Amino acid sequence: MDDSVLWRRFHAFDAATVFHIDLAKHKLREAEAMEWLDDAERTRRRRFVHPRPSREFTLCRAALRSLLCRELSCGNDDLSFGTSNFGKPFARVNGVAVPIAFNVSHSGRHGLIALAPKGRVGVDVEERSPNRNLDVCIRLLFAPDEQAEFENVSEHGKVERFYRIWTLKEALVKAVGAGLSIDTAEFEIPLAMVRGVKTGVFRFPDAPTESWGLKSIGNAAFAAAVAYEHGN
Repeated sequence: MDDSVLWRRFHAFDAATVFHIDLAKHKLREAEAMEWLDDAERTRRRRFVHPRPSREFTLCRAALRSLLCRELSCGNDDLSFGTSNFGKPFARVNGVAVPIAFNVSHSGRHGLIALAPKGRVGVDVEERSPNRNLDVCIRLLFAPDEQAEFENVSEHGKVERFYRIWTLKEALVKAVGAGLSIDTAEFEIPLAMVRGVKTGVFRFPDAPTESWGLKSIGNAAFAAAVAYEHGN
C-alpha cells in the first residue's frame, strides 16, 4: 500500500514531525484507509451517523497506523492502542507500550498528526471561520492580557490572532494530556507569539520547572500549532 495516499510530511524539526491528512472526499483514499482499521475501529466507524465524521475518523486513524508502523518497524496487526486516565491514547506493539508520542487533530478538510520520538507532544489545527462569535470566545477562553491584544485590531486581524492563540493553547492542553481539567483562560501564551512570532518557550504557572516548546505552523489554508516537551 502506498502510504503517500494517506498522508504527507508537513513540518519537521528536532523534537517532532507533523504530517498532513487530506480529509476531502476521495474514494480511493477512503478505500485504502479502510484496509488499515481493525475490527474495533470498524465498529466505531459504523457508529457515526453522518459521513463526514466517519470519513475523518477513518482517514486519521489509518494515517496514524501507517505512520506508527513505519516509525516502529512493526506490522499493522501488531499495533494497538491504550488510553491514559484522561483519555489520551498511546501506542502498543504486541501489547507492550512504546515510548513514541503522538497527537491527532482535524478541522474541515485538514488533519494533522504529530509524532515525537520522546517526550509528550500536542498538535491543533483549525480552519479559520470569520462567522464564529469571536468576541464571546475571546472573553471566555483567553487571559486578560491576551484579550487586551485584540483592542484596535481589524476584523481580519482579529480572526488571524484568535486562531493563532487558540491553536497554541489547544496544542499545549493536548500535549499535557489532562483533558478539560486545564482552563485556557488561566494561562497566557508568550506575548511575542500572540503578536506573530512563530516559536517560543512556555511554562504553566503551576509547573514553572517544566518547559514546553511552541511552534505556530499554520498556513493560508488553516491555523495550526504544535507543543512539545522542551529539551527533548
